[in-house]
Amino acid sequence: MKLLCLDVPQPGATIEKYQPHMQDEARHAWQMYKGGIIRDIYFRVDRPGVAIIAEAESVEAAKKALAEFPLAKAGVIDWDVIPLGPFLNWETLFAPGNA
Repeated sequence: MKLLCLDVPQPGATIEKYQPHMQDEARHAWQMYKGGIIRDIYFRVDRPGVAIIAEAESVEAAKKALAEFPLAKAGVIDWDVIPLGPFLNWETLFAPGNA
């Protein structure tokens, strides 16, 4: 299953609370990438944070894996996990009368 995972800063999160965890956070993300959980990771441009495209067997499995990030363990972030599926509306382009 493909998932969009957005970090959610928790109340009281500050740069000072993030800073001690950033190297471990990057190392952990690399391990998840090598392990096939993270497929893509991007910095957000609307605010500090990341957007991750992940693969897992379920939303629950993804949440369990994301909870292992150092910032999540420190209570600085949580995650929104959104399951994704194939975009099927391409077929409307080829429906009778639309060609």
